[in-house]
Amino acid sequence: MGRRLVPLTLDNLQDLPKRCRACVFWELDPVSGEAAVKAGTASLEKEAWISAVLLDWGSCGRVVYVDDVPVGFVLYAPPAYVPRSTAFPTSPVSPDAVQLMTAFIMPGYQGQGLGRVMVQTVAKDLLRRGFKAIEAFGDARWKEPACLLPADHLLAVGFKTVRPHPTYPRLRLELRTTLSWKEDVEMALDRLLGAVQKEPALRPL
Repeated sequence: MGRRLVPLTLDNLQDLPKRCRACVFWELDPVSGEAAVKAGTASLEKEAWISAVLLDWGSCGRVVYVDDVPVGFVLYAPPAYVPRSTAFPTSPVSPDAVQLMTAFIMPGYQGQGLGRVMVQTVAKDLLRRGFKAIEAFGDARWKEPACLLPADHLLAVGFKTVRPHPTYPRLRLELRTTLSWKEDVEMALDRLLGAVQKEPALRPL
């Protein structure tokens, strides 16, 4: 089984799941995001966002391939590039951290160590760029797949709550801890990275 982790660019954006290529939940503020969906321009807005972040900040994601088949991805960026992050009651993200926006491993490819390798690759990238941690807004009342990852699954892979909230806690993972992850983290990562499976819907916070 040959597997590759490739930086996300406009050239391989089409390899993301269809529902994610046109999702601008994180990339636009709530009002602009809803307007883009109604106007049918969400895919173009997604491309514009990725292009702008790549030019200004650099790599903001990874795509995972197994035998040249795209099977997962992760998207991350400093909060200054993530308009939706300011809409949360537990914002802002810490200045020494990058925001984990979303991540996914396709069913059928979980349990193969891909999630662990993917997160460790992101950790090495961000450590090299001078960041100490990755933070995420979890959904403490998560019931079905959406753009937010479930808070309890984030906790299961080592995130710690830095600002509690009954619905949208902000959680933090020290990047250096991910570099020593072993196979025993894989089951928790499977649950976490398999949590985005349906068409995400924009919803008010």
